[in-house]
Amino acid sequence: MPGVIVQALAVPEREGVRLGLTCSRKIGNAVARNRARRRLRAAARAALASARGGWDLVLVGRQATVDRPFPALCEDLAQALRRLGVT
Repeated sequence: MPGVIVQALAVPEREGVRLGLTCSRKIGNAVARNRARRRLRAAARAALASARGGWDLVLVGRQATVDRPFPALCEDLAQALRRLGVT
C-alpha cells in the first residue's frame, strides 16, 4: 500500500492482536517519524476494532505516511489487513 507496509504472522494460540510500529530514518527527522507513528497508531485503532485474534502485526511507515490524507491512510491499512485475512 502507498501509505503503509503491513507484516503479519498468524499465532493461533494467542487471543488478541499484538501490534508493533516502526519508522526508519528514511521518513525524515525525529519529528516526522514520531508523526508517522502517531498516525499509524490512530489508523490501527480504527482498523483493528473488528480484527480477529491470533495475529502479530508490524506496521512499517513509509514517506507517504506523513503526508497522506488520514482517510486514505486508514483505507490503505484496512485494505492490507483484508488482503492478509486479519479482518
